[in-house]
Amino acid sequence: MRLRPSLLIPLVAFALAACSGAAASPRAEPGAAAGEIQVYAAASLRAVLAKARAAYEAANPGTVVTVSTDSSAALETRIEQGAPADVFLSADMESPRKLVDGGFASGDVTAFTGNLLTVIVPTSNPARITTPADLASDGVRIIAAADGVPIQAYTATLLGNLANLPGYPADMVEKVAANVVSREDNAGAVVTKVALGEGDAGVVYMTDATTSEAVTTVEIPADANVPATYGGVVVKASKSPGAAAAFLAWLAGPDGQAILASFGFQPVS
Repeated sequence: MRLRPSLLIPLVAFALAACSGAAASPRAEPGAAAGEIQVYAAASLRAVLAKARAAYEAANPGTVVTVSTDSSAALETRIEQGAPADVFLSADMESPRKLVDGGFASGDVTAFTGNLLTVIVPTSNPARITTPADLASDGVRIIAAADGVPIQAYTATLLGNLANLPGYPADMVEKVAANVVSREDNAGAVVTKVALGEGDAGVVYMTDATTSEAVTTVEIPADANVPATYGGVVVKASKSPGAAAAFLAWLAGPDGQAILASFGFQPVS
C-alpha cells in the first residue's frame, strides 16, 4: 500500500526527531565529573597536581580544574571565610576535619596519600650536619615552618621521637627550638630558604626535598620518622559538588595514586 504524501511527511519528521534525540542524549547528560573545579591544596602538592590536573581533564572532557596552593592552615581559614573552593586537599587530616566539624565540608575526610619527613641542608652543608642530632648543636641555624602549619606539627612529633633515641639529647625539642632563625608559611618556603643558604637545615616532606638541586638530605631514623597522612574533602559551598566529589575519588583511586607515587608520595597506610 502506498502512503499518501500528507501522511508521509509527518512520519519522516517523527523519525528524524527520534534520531536527533538519540544522538544528543550523551551530550545532554554529561558525566558527574564534568564541571569547573577550584581545588585548594597544600603547597607540597603543587607539582604533582599540575600533572594530575592535566590527566584528569584529558580523561574527563568538559572539566576544568584550577589549583591554588598554600599552607593547609591558611587554606582552611580561607574556606571558613567563604573562599570559593570546591575541593580542599590538606597535608594533614586535622585541617579538613575541622571543616567537617564546623559544617564547611560535605561528607567525611578522604585520606588520599602519605609522605615522610627528611632533614635538608644546603649541598655545601656548611654546618657539617650528618645526623638529625646535629640540629640541636649550638649555632646551627634552623629554618622552620610557622605554628599551625602541618609540617611543623609533624616536626614537633619527630623531635619528640628523636629525643627518646639513644645518642640524642633528652632536651632535643628545646635545643632545636632555640636554633630556629626563621618561620615560614609552608614546607616549600623552608626548602627555598635552606637552598639559598639562609639557614643550615630544615625539616620538610621527602617529596619537597627533591624539588631543589641546591639541597641534600640527611636521613631520619626509620623508627622516629613521622608518616604524614593527607586528607581531602568536598567543600559544602561548592557550586559543582558532583564534579568535586568525582575528582577527589579519582585522586584517591588507581589513576591518581599512580601519579602521586611517581612524585614520591606514598600510599595511605
